Amino acid sequence: MKEHFWGFLAATGMTLQLTAVSLVLAVVIGLLFAFLKLSKNRAANIFADAYIGLTRGMPLIVQLMFLYFGISSILVLSPLWAGSLALAFHAGGYVAEILRGAIQNIDSGQTEAARSLGMSRFKAMRLIVLPQAFRRAIPALGNQFIIGLKDSTLVAYLGVPELFSKAMTAAAANYQPFETYLVAGTYYLVLVMIFTWMVNKLEKRLTPHRQEATL
Repeated sequence: MKEHFWGFLAATGMTLQLTAVSLVLAVVIGLLFAFLKLSKNRAANIFADAYIGLTRGMPLIVQLMFLYFGISSILVLSPLWAGSLALAFHAGGYVAEILRGAIQNIDSGQTEAARSLGMSRFKAMRLIVLPQAFRRAIPALGNQFIIGLKDSTLVAYLGVPELFSKAMTAAAANYQPFETYLVAGTYYLVLVMIFTWMVNKLEKRLTPHRQEATL
């Protein structure tokens, strides 16, 4: 398996790029649909519900196939960007619900106080509500990001040269599927452990009051 080590390492870099790009896009999409869900406009609510229902109700592999080939037929994109957009579309529905819940948990009195000081609704949301909402959503977002990392394995079936794709190619070439997938699984386990550690550190850093409360 030593001959595949560097190949797996390079493919891991592609996996990290794919995950990072898709998750950033998922947060943007999720925030947009969270606002649509919170809107008083009935049409916006229905549109957001339809999108979230679609992402939750349809198997991820079906969404990936449909979106990847649909995007590729309209735009000429690299496998990285096409795969990232497909993953982001799926994750965005879950992120939207996470952020919607976090925003609704912020005391409405803070928004009213900001408005009484002359802030616009947009400015109050940007400066007062969203920073608190994102801090509260860190644990749930962290879990979703880890799920996104593992979900990225499915883009191997779309021809994206990421870690699992490299493992499938290596297993077919060396006739050692058990050993090959064991190595790939170890790579993913290490990535998840690192990601979990980073999320925990970020959560503790942004919520110091929790630490004080336990003393």
